[in-house]
This record gives sequence, C-alpha cells and structure tokens, in this order.
Amino acid sequence: MSILASLVSAYDRLPDAPAIGFSSEKIGFCISLNDDGSVAHVVDLRDTSGKKPQPRPMLVPQAVKRTAGISPNTFWDKTSYVLGVTVGDGKRTGAEHAAFVEHHDALVADTDDPGLLALLRFLRHWTPDHFQGPLWPEEMKDQNVVFALERERLHNNFLHDRQAAKALLTATQADGEAGKQICLVSGTTAPVARLHPSIKGVWGAQSSGAALVSFNLDAFTSYGHDQGDNAPVSDEAAFKYTTVLNRFLERDSGHRIQIGDASTVFWAEAADPSLAEEAEAVFACFFDADGKTDASRAEEADAARKVGLQLERIRKGEPLSEIEPKLAEGVRFFVLGLAPNAARLSVRFFFEGTFGELTDHYKKFVEEMRIEPPPRDGYPPLWRYLRETAVLGKRENVQPNLAGAWMRSILSGAPYPRTLIAAVLTRIRADGDVNALRAGILKATLIRNVKREVPVSLDPDFKDRGYLLGRLFAAYEQAQSAALGNKVNATIKDKFYGSASAQPRKVFALLESGSANHLSKVGKQSPGRRVNLEKLIASIMDKMTPGADPFPAALAAEEQALFGLGYYHQRNEFFKKAPETQESGETAE
Repeated sequence: MSILASLVSAYDRLPDAPAIGFSSEKIGFCISLNDDGSVAHVVDLRDTSGKKPQPRPMLVPQAVKRTAGISPNTFWDKTSYVLGVTVGDGKRTGAEHAAFVEHHDALVADTDDPGLLALLRFLRHWTPDHFQGPLWPEEMKDQNVVFALERERLHNNFLHDRQAAKALLTATQADGEAGKQICLVSGTTAPVARLHPSIKGVWGAQSSGAALVSFNLDAFTSYGHDQGDNAPVSDEAAFKYTTVLNRFLERDSGHRIQIGDASTVFWAEAADPSLAEEAEAVFACFFDADGKTDASRAEEADAARKVGLQLERIRKGEPLSEIEPKLAEGVRFFVLGLAPNAARLSVRFFFEGTFGELTDHYKKFVEEMRIEPPPRDGYPPLWRYLRETAVLGKRENVQPNLAGAWMRSILSGAPYPRTLIAAVLTRIRADGDVNALRAGILKATLIRNVKREVPVSLDPDFKDRGYLLGRLFAAYEQAQSAALGNKVNATIKDKFYGSASAQPRKVFALLESGSANHLSKVGKQSPGRRVNLEKLIASIMDKMTPGADPFPAALAAEEQALFGLGYYHQRNEFFKKAPETQESGETAE
C-alpha cells in the first residue's frame, strides 16, 4: 500500500473524521451579528487556561492553499482579509479585504438565508476605520475570525455550520466535476486536486504549512500537465490524506515522535480498534520516553501498566506471539518520517508491515545495543542515542540524513548507515567521553554491519587487536590515576585518546614509558595495587598476536570502534572493583 493510500485508509477509520471540505483551524475570535448585519458582540474564543491566551481548534471550511497570490477563505479568515486590519504596515491588506468581500458577494448574493444575508450586509457596510475599542480589541488583529448570528451563538452554532452555508460549499466543490481523471490513490474517476492542502506541524517546516505533493515550476510540466495533473489525486483523496496527517502531527495526538529532524507519525490498522490503540501505545514507548499516560485516570494508568509489562518482556527477548498473539499478526503498522525541505516535505522513511515484524526488528536493535554496565537511566529513548552523535550533544546538531537513515535501519532490520560509526568516533575524539550509549552504538554497528562477534561485557579472552589496545589504554589511565589521583589538569585520555585509537604506534611507546613511572609511584603507596596493574598490563600484552606488531601505524574505523569498546569495558571494571579494594584497605579511585 502506498503512503497516500494508507493515510486515506487511516482517515476512513477515524471515529471523529471531519466532513469532507472542512478542516481544523486555530480560531481566536467570533463576530456575532444581528439580522441586519450590525455587530452585537465580538467574542474572544481563545483558551485562557495557560499563561498566554491560545486560539482554539475549530472545524471550518477547508483553508485555501495560499502561495504568492491573494486567496480568501470561505466564512472565516484572518483579520487582514475579514476586516482589512493587521499589525504593521499591511501593504496588501486592502486588496485582501476586497478579495474577501468580492468572494462572499458572489457566493451569497442569491441566498435567502438570514445568517448569510447578515454576513453580506456586514461586509458591504464595514470599513477598516470602524475597528476601534472597546468593541474591537487590539489583540484581535491577525487572529482567525468566524461569524455567528447572535441568537445562535450561545448554542455554539456558527455561520459556517448552517445548512445553507454547507449547501453553498457543496455546490462550489461540484463545480470541478468537469476535470475528472483516474485517481492514483483510489482508482476511481473523480475531479483532480490541482493544489493539495498544506501539511502543518512538521518540525522546521514553514508555519503556514508545506506540501507533500507539489509541482510548481515549469520544469515539472510534463506532456502539457501542470500542477496536480502530473500525479492525479482526487480532491477527496487529497482532503483525506492531508486531514489525517495533520491530525497525527498535532503535538498531543499520540501518533507522533521526533527523530532528529524527522517528524515521525505512526498508526495501526486492525479489525479491533482497541488492538490498534494498544500497538500504537507500545510503539510510542519503543522510541520515546515511557509513562506518558495520565496516571490521574485509573483507566489510563491501568493501560500504562499493561504497556510497561509488555515492553519489559519484549526487551527481554520474548516473542510477541507469546506476549500478545493478537498484536503479532492481527495488526498492520505504518511509520512515516517527514522532514522539511523549503516549501515541501521530504519522506525520510516509511515502514509498512505487521506489528510482529516491527517488534522483531526492535528486539534486534535492543539486543545489539545491550552493553554492560548499562546506561544509568535504563533504556533510553532514541533521541538520547542521537544526541551522542551531535556537536555539543544538542538535538538540533544531529545530522539530518543520519537520523532518518538510522530510523529506517531500525524499522526494517537493514544495516545501519555507514556514517553512524564515523559520527560517534568523531565525537569521542572531540570530547573523550566513552559512555554507555556511545559504546552501545559502536557495538551494535559492528554486529550488524561488520558481522563481528562483540562482547557485551568485559571479555578477558577476546583477542581482537583494537579491543586489547583499548583495554591497555584504560590500564595506563588507571595507573596514572592511582599514582597522581585527581590532581592532574589533563589525564592521558584527555591528551592522547584520539591519536591512540587512530595511530597507536605514535602514542603507546610514550604511554608505556610514562606508565612505568606511574607504577613506580603506586608501588610506594600500595604495592598490591601495583602488582595487580602490572599483571593486567602483562596479560593484555600476552594476548597480542605473536610475531605481529602490537602497535600498528593505524587502525581502521572498525578497529577504532573496538578500541572504544575495550576501553569502556576495562575502565568500568576498575570502578566495579573499587568497593573490594576499599575492603582490603587499599586506596580506591
């Protein structure tokens, strides 16, 4: 199933799907009219529960697609169109208001509906200089505005909800029947959408929205077809896929997570809607923080506990078919990653398959990332891993293509992007931090991409050269720490980790000489500790391939990854043994 077809199918399953031709928009104010077109009240509809009043979402006739021209909406719009007033200069404000009046004059002129006639009378008599307090508040400017008859306003009936208004909208949509083609999504013959509605809510995209399907240059014209005719999608299908996608992209929709620069939406399809909701809740916990359910509601708290137990069993490697058989085979799952690209959207990745397949790929990812000692905070969300690849550890510095390619690999079980291991090694060389998350990434990449058997925890018998050199570097660092304590401005890790992991021959001879001095000093303070360190260093050197140079001129990226892994394992082994050392009366790090 294509992306658009799967989104159209998701729209058809929405329990509260808006009527075709309507969309949810942020509305700030309502102008309440008397039958003669005079203004009864200007009502502030904004939500004032927070620190700053926020427009509230409302179903209104679908917004027009605005590019560079002037295009008024029907029965609602921002104040520059409706009233001819705006904050600032507003060089086009007069033209915008004139277009709004002309549009409604042509649309409503032949009706006898009292509500629509009241709107027409208001527009014909309104001039921008009427916008004065106290009736017209200054904060109303540039807000979206709707209309209502005063006698119906208290019942939350607005002008666009009237049957006469809906009939006019339907008649307007029917005017496009002449341009029928076969829809690529539904396969039916229907009027084709020349411009598809905008997608809003994608992080980094234009606030006014961006297009998923768009042809707006002469270079895109093919065989005389321009705009939407290049890829004929019916008005109905275009409305459905954009409506449901905008719904999923809402901040608290429960259908989105942020992966790097990719705004990721997901949805499930099942005969039993409760199974689909359960699968979506489990998936959200795969890649985002756990426990987002409102515990103040017992029903949601119970659901959160159930998801938590399922997630724990999945991470332990239990098959989903044993945990919840209906989820494994009875749920079809979709994941779509969208990234900004000027006025358009780029598809970073798209997954379609059973939830069982997706869970198997996630279990594989968890197993590959497993490292001892583990991260302090348990299983981190994916964005925490991505931060380890970014300059200064900032989410906005994550390489855009890397985040999307990595997510695609996790969802499909394909090899990780080649740039992943390079990004982690670069950050380690820059800041010298070899933590659990970075070590897990290095280990996972070696397992999946290089097909190497890599230890989860310290393996004294693992004889790979890079791994042994990393352990040896950690032993030299420990000798320095034991000799000098914390009274050094820069440790050997701060000075030499990058060069030691990339070009060992240049560094290890110097480290060996310095280590001898450190061990001599340790021997004066704690002879037993010196003996243990000397034995460790000797045992590591003994495992080097006989006859081969233990300190090669250079290490490949895969060997540098093993160097980091060996360093992480050996260094944390010292910390693990610290309590035992203290019990024996020796000085611990």
